[in-house]
Amino acid sequence: MRGSGTILVITVLLGLLAAVGWFAWSGLAGPGEPMPPEGYVALALGALIAALAGIGLMALGFYSSRRGYDEPPHFRRDY
Repeated sequence: MRGSGTILVITVLLGLLAAVGWFAWSGLAGPGEPMPPEGYVALALGALIAALAGIGLMALGFYSSRRGYDEPPHFRRDY
């Protein structure tokens, strides 16, 4: 049995997902001129660059955690 807090969080997140879906659909299905081919190229390049940046940052995070860079410092006492 899930707690009421978990159900509330899931409900809020599903509501946000529905709101974003509605906003995206209304923006794409609205009246106006269709997007030129250059716009689709720019959209695809922007999505690709954003995905590569996210993948690169995640890889650096995993690399640093595997090499011990995230360990707390160990101080030596020289006296």
